[in-house]
Amino acid sequence: MAFKDQRVIEVYGRSQPSSAWQFIKSVPVLGLSGQLGPKLHAGDLQVPEGFYRAEFLNPNGRFHVSIRLNYPNSFDRQQAQIEGRTNLGGDIMIHGTASSVGCLAVGNRSAEELFYLAGLVSKEKLRIIIISPTDFRSASMPTRQPGQPDWLPALYGKLQLELSAYPTHPTLR
Repeated sequence: MAFKDQRVIEVYGRSQPSSAWQFIKSVPVLGLSGQLGPKLHAGDLQVPEGFYRAEFLNPNGRFHVSIRLNYPNSFDRQQAQIEGRTNLGGDIMIHGTASSVGCLAVGNRSAEELFYLAGLVSKEKLRIIIISPTDFRSASMPTRQPGQPDWLPALYGKLQLELSAYPTHPTLR
């Protein structure tokens, strides 16, 4: 899970679907563009917010190794269709190096570690990546800002509910 305001990714795992989530590690996000709030269209410099899957592991990416996310997912496309938005952008990744526009840059060593951990999980078991504006386990819901979509509080409520299943862990914050 990634917390945009704290610029950190926390990794959790469990041995069985019925087991409790266990903290594995945290890595700092070195490069992140935009501000809090969802990605709405190509070129807005935003990192998306929501529930994503790792759809592709690229060992030879432009920014070292990378994990490609399935942005836009079905939720993003559905909201865009309702609002009449097109050209949502794409190619959102967790990758090496220290700078990024719309992705999460974690440096080469951390990218290699995350790439390795993602590779340990079979394709049949979804690799879920939660991207949240803040850690709703310890922070309150942000106020919707002018221009942000009406559906954003509902998405944040779903993120808050999902995050409650994970133990809190002191990280690099």
